Amino acid sequence: MKYIVCQEPGRFELGDRPEPTAKSGEALLKIHRVGICGTDLHAYSGNQAFFTYPRILGHELSAEVVQIGENPQGLTAGDRVIIMPYLSCSKCVACHMGKTNCCQNIQVLGVHTDGGMQEYLTVPSDILIPAGNLSHDEIAIVEPLAIGAHALRRAAVKQGETIVVVGCGPIGIGMMALAKLVGCTVIALDTNQQRLDFVRDEIGVDHAFSVLEDPVAAVTEVTGGDLATAVFDATGAQRALESGVDYMSHGGRYVLVGLSKGDLTFSHPKIHAKETTLMCSRNATFDDFRWVKESLASGKFPTNKFITHSVSYTDMIDHFDGWLQPETGVIKAVVKW
Repeated sequence: MKYIVCQEPGRFELGDRPEPTAKSGEALLKIHRVGICGTDLHAYSGNQAFFTYPRILGHELSAEVVQIGENPQGLTAGDRVIIMPYLSCSKCVACHMGKTNCCQNIQVLGVHTDGGMQEYLTVPSDILIPAGNLSHDEIAIVEPLAIGAHALRRAAVKQGETIVVVGCGPIGIGMMALAKLVGCTVIALDTNQQRLDFVRDEIGVDHAFSVLEDPVAAVTEVTGGDLATAVFDATGAQRALESGVDYMSHGGRYVLVGLSKGDLTFSHPKIHAKETTLMCSRNATFDDFRWVKESLASGKFPTNKFITHSVSYTDMIDHFDGWLQPETGVIKAVVKW
């Protein structure tokens, strides 16, 4: 079978090796799509923390069951499946609380262990979700959308709320689209005018402002001075993370979805005066995956606009460098197997 491995930063290799064999409790899957995410881009660029090479990337996956034993999902050969790529230990305190998304011993496909950039893959059967009638493209974007879904559920957003999402990358855009389905008024903030135009014109956000101008004044104006009851950072940039509370109303919630490598500093009087609820959002749970599956099955999510680039695995290596460049306009690139 064919596979693509990132041997070291900046170098992919296309290889060939025998098809894997499923063990007891595992399923053998045929991979059909692999979505490219920020983790893959960072790993290729050499700035992904806690990462070792060589590594087969890929955790945004669409697959078909080739072989599977008895399983509670009732899956059989030929079924399309969503893969939840977070392998949790089921033993730690987080797992016992049902928070498998932040398991102390979590292993993520394509990060801590080899992922789906290969023709066939074996995984534990219990991380599979029946995909129903979703297309392979839809299945491939369930995982990144589930990241945003988890953040929205953490904040318990409700119909009629006004929220701010900082960062118009794939995670932020997915969050915006799902929040619109909930019935929220969505304000998008970013430095990139092309992406701001995209989320306003293609995703349907209500307002899109550049943070290079006066975003606090803009948010203040459109909310009648109240600001947003929930603010989400999807950038991971220190300056953005530290300023997110400026867009938040008194009594509001601030959710850190993006991850910074360094320390963050907040003015205690500022966050105390607003009785800020400050929370982090990491990965996703089965409930988040199921919510996204239902949203996609409804036909209301703009999948064809979210996926902007698609190539065969035979052409991926030649295209990957271009996906690192903002001017190429990539929102979500997908590799076909």
